[in-house]
Amino acid sequence: MLKVHLNYNSSSLVCLDFMAGFWDNAMSISFLLVAFFCACFLPITAELQRLEHPVKTNGLLSFLVIGDWGRRGNYNQSDVAYQMGRIGEKLSIDFVVSTGDNFYEDGLTSINDPAFEKSFTKIYTAKSLQKQWYNVLGNHDYRGDVEAQLNPVLRIVDSRWLCLRSFVLNSEIVEFFFIDTTPFVDKYFRRPKHHTYDWRGVLPRKEYLSKLLKDLDSALRDSTANWKIVVGHHTIRSIGHHRDTRELVKQVLPILEEHSVDMYINGHDHCLEHISSKRSNIQFLTSGGGSKAWKGDIGKLGRDLLKFYYDGQGFLSVELKQTEAKIVFYDIFGIVLHNFNISKGLFSTM
Repeated sequence: MLKVHLNYNSSSLVCLDFMAGFWDNAMSISFLLVAFFCACFLPITAELQRLEHPVKTNGLLSFLVIGDWGRRGNYNQSDVAYQMGRIGEKLSIDFVVSTGDNFYEDGLTSINDPAFEKSFTKIYTAKSLQKQWYNVLGNHDYRGDVEAQLNPVLRIVDSRWLCLRSFVLNSEIVEFFFIDTTPFVDKYFRRPKHHTYDWRGVLPRKEYLSKLLKDLDSALRDSTANWKIVVGHHTIRSIGHHRDTRELVKQVLPILEEHSVDMYINGHDHCLEHISSKRSNIQFLTSGGGSKAWKGDIGKLGRDLLKFYYDGQGFLSVELKQTEAKIVFYDIFGIVLHNFNISKGLFSTM
């Protein structure tokens, strides 16, 4: 069972329980639409939404991370998907994490957009990938009907799909903190060029970001998990096309450092990348090679340590135990490009 709690004030509390096969039962469309309305339009005054996903009985949790992928199978998306299925079966993965830019070029037009099936359902068909997908939004997703991706009605089309703006996923030995990074980036508001962004649910922007930062800080502070992993679309540290995202470096990174976050996982740059912080134990992992890549677009590294960079398509896997983590990067042929391990002692708040 996957439990999802959407926490709002007393007048707008919504609680949804998503179970395997839930949408195959006789659940009315009207309930889904009411839940969606509450989730998207009623004022948010409580903490981040919290989900739960159990580890295996042997205490191991494994998952794949893919980003910047939705191109109807083009630009090697189908090849990456095939290798994800193969590696997913080998690792017996528990779920898949998407780092955003789920549908190119401009998100979904509505909940009925055929791109959802053509870029997702009909691409990631391997048996091992028929697990929960936890998705965040990217900047390209905000260029369409952003609330279409957030709408639980999409789970009728494909029960794997779960996309929220920001949320916490508790998996016993680890807590994931998924954050909505696009509203942080100034240029999307000040210099959008020819693009139109769907800012419903975000405005007024200052209040939205203030609350998100406060909730992230609180959730990280309260976490007793041995591993803390933050997932967002935009880079914090990168030598790829977009380089560092200065707004996240200024506003989000200090919170991650203060609360001893282990990994920040992102997409946005269409590459695979591992940068190790000199100031903390944070490992910056980019998995944005789900389809189109930018060959040769490499910048200079700042003060942190570049461990690995690949300007092609691929994905990464993470295997977690109580005190050990193994991270592996793969290309479109399933060849291991880079891997590393992290060991740590048991975390205690005492």
